[in-house]
Amino acid sequence: MLYPSIDKLLEKADSKYFLVVAAAKRARALRNHDPLLIEKPNSVKDVGKALEEIEHGKLVIEYKIREDK
Repeated sequence: MLYPSIDKLLEKADSKYFLVVAAAKRARALRNHDPLLIEKPNSVKDVGKALEEIEHGKLVIEYKIREDK
């Protein structure tokens, strides 16, 4: 994967793990016909489109800390 670069993507997420999970969830949503948040993506595949959305700041990764009782 050349675009978007992993360095720019990691500015939006704290770890590669969170980035992969967010992109996979968004790719599934795109496959289920959710509207694309950016115009004219460079990627053909849904995962690439999801990563482009993250890079452009259209998709924000939020972290929730789970507190077990």
